Amino acid sequence: MSKRHTMKARRALTAVAITTGLVLTVAGCGGGDGGDDKENSGKETSAPAKDGDKDKGSEEPAEDKVIAEVTGNEDIKLTINSAVRDGGGFVTVKGKVSNGGSDRWIANAWRGDETELRKNAFSMAGANLVDKAGKKKYLVLRDTNGRCLCTQFQGSFKQSEEREFFAQFPAPPDSATKVDFNIADMPPATIEISEGE
Repeated sequence: MSKRHTMKARRALTAVAITTGLVLTVAGCGGGDGGDDKENSGKETSAPAKDGDKDKGSEEPAEDKVIAEVTGNEDIKLTINSAVRDGGGFVTVKGKVSNGGSDRWIANAWRGDETELRKNAFSMAGANLVDKAGKKKYLVLRDTNGRCLCTQFQGSFKQSEEREFFAQFPAPPDSATKVDFNIADMPPATIEISEGE
């Protein structure tokens, strides 16, 4: 009796899995407006965007968009490509660091002055966000071992070398849409926080 119920349950689960797969396949194939795909794709790429529409083809990829750029001592350039607030209460800042100087450069001073951050040498651990309107400073998030939720660079930057970075912070209130990104002796970079999905 128990074996018979088990077999029935297995058959029912198999039927549900197959039905779900078929429904998803049919849904994936649908959605067209009945027109010729080649004709429609040509119109979409060449036609100007209407008000309220987003032309995804013309948007810059996040890594190429520049929302702030500053140059500090030794011709070190900090480029910020995005600052995104997510639903979990964090802001993730991403960008690039490049050495425009004539010598190798080490990001040792960027780890910050706090004792807890000593294990984060050559990193973005010393970065912070400043909400001038709210008069608050937000430090890079850390795990329970004191390691920052940020990029840790390996070794020195060669001349003309560029590397990507990220740093994660507690999110300022929703009303704070513009903040200053600071690290070491670099000039402050004013950035606008965008909303994530």
